[in-house]
Order: sequence, then structure tokens, then C-alpha cells
Amino acid sequence: VFWYQQPPRNGLKLVASTSTWMQNSYEEGYSEAKFEISRENSEYSVMTIKNVTSKDAATYFCAASDH
Repeated sequence: VFWYQQPPRNGLKLVASTSTWMQNSYEEGYSEAKFEISRENSEYSVMTIKNVTSKDAATYFCAASDH
């Protein structure tokens, strides 16, 4: 599962990716301390944004890859 952030009037930015066979992988500028991702099984993932501020205002997307 890939998690993306799209701030207003900007393009998509990859936040992190996760899978059942590896630990969460965060892109530069993003961390688990702020963006907590849980993956309970192969079909369910949740990203929680901690200590939300106005800088976090964005549309967030998830995308899944099945291969």
C-alpha cells in the first residue's frame, strides 16, 4: 500500500509505503512519529496523522498494488 499527500494546489507526494513482508518505508521529510501506518492484514491499512496542524491540510490518498 502506498500513502500519498496532495497539498492544496500541488502535486502528489509519496508519504510512505507498506506491505505484509516489510516494515513501513517513509520518504524523506515524513516519519512514523507523525504518520503512523498500521497494516493488520493484506487487505486493510490505516494511516493516522498525529498532532495535526494547519500544515497537514491536504488530500490524502492510498493506492494498492497486487503483484
